[in-house]
Amino acid sequence: QVQLVESGGGSVQAGGSLTLACEFSGSTYGNCMGWFRQAPGKEREGLAALYSDGSVKYADSVKGRFLIDKDVARNKLLLHMSNLQPEDTAMYYCAAGGGGTCREEDEYSHWGRGTQVTVS
Repeated sequence: QVQLVESGGGSVQAGGSLTLACEFSGSTYGNCMGWFRQAPGKEREGLAALYSDGSVKYADSVKGRFLIDKDVARNKLLLHMSNLQPEDTAMYYCAAGGGGTCREEDEYSHWGRGTQVTVS
């Protein structure tokens, strides 16, 4: 059974940085793992995907500011976020078991419960 647990969220001032971690266990088969976020009243947005071949893709909204990475030894998917802005305030989710383009919510089979990021 796949389990995903996010951590690292918190409150930060505009221009600051945070690193989110997603500890995963079980068989996270699929073509990719990814990070999403959802702000109040908005749809869940795909931010970054890490493919099984090591390639990555980013949403335009975070390109150049966010970096997705995997700590294989610790079974963690990471999201390094810099130059955070108030519009980055959202609940951030880790996803696994992705396929297809790996950009859409319905392309993933496993989800964590999220970690809150607030930028003021």
